[in-house]
Amino acid sequence: MGRIFEKRKYVMFARFARMSKAFNRIGREIVIAVKSGGIDPKMNPRLRICIQNAKSVNMPKDRIDAAIKRASSKDTSAYEEIVYEGYAPHGIAVMVECATDNPTRTVANIRHVFSKYGGSLGVTGSISFMFERKGIFTFASSAIQDLDEFELEFIDHGLEDLVQDEGKVFMYTSFQDYGKMQKALEEKGIEATSVELQFIPTTTKELTEEQAKEVQELLEKLEDDDDVQSVFHTMG
Repeated sequence: MGRIFEKRKYVMFARFARMSKAFNRIGREIVIAVKSGGIDPKMNPRLRICIQNAKSVNMPKDRIDAAIKRASSKDTSAYEEIVYEGYAPHGIAVMVECATDNPTRTVANIRHVFSKYGGSLGVTGSISFMFERKGIFTFASSAIQDLDEFELEFIDHGLEDLVQDEGKVFMYTSFQDYGKMQKALEEKGIEATSVELQFIPTTTKELTEEQAKEVQELLEKLEDDDDVQSVFHTMG
């Protein structure tokens, strides 16, 4: 009985930690959106996306509203968006998206993780050519009646690929068409459950199970950093 309780407690703690990380990430995105475009979601497309993504991770409305209000305060620090590039062990390329109010602290922390776990921090442009920047819109499969019709409807707005998997539909666009697609969806009254930009690797590298564990350890340590928003890699 004691072991079952401990296991449940661990699962609950892990779930809370993931939720807390997601809330903090979106909170920073809200600050960036508000500082750049104001507090009115109707006039600020980036803030509308933040609110959509907050709902997708079950962030309470009062917490969303509080984050927007806090972001509008002059006393709230502005966050700078920075992407760091580096290599994990075994030649795996890694892109690390950060939102920070102290770049000196952040780069020191990122460099330390790479170094401690067998990787190395690179310079800007050293690995970004291995990735493509894509917009990804996620929908519940039940929200789309006819996939073929849906695809035809949005192909002129920049739709590159449409993938259905595990009860969800993922729409991919180029970075250049990301805003155009968001506008087209809004005009047609279609709301995605989440909207994000990702670095998608153009090629991946397969590793042995033992090698993959080494890389995964570095990736997890990067994701644990409070300033890190997202981590992308070329591990297959």
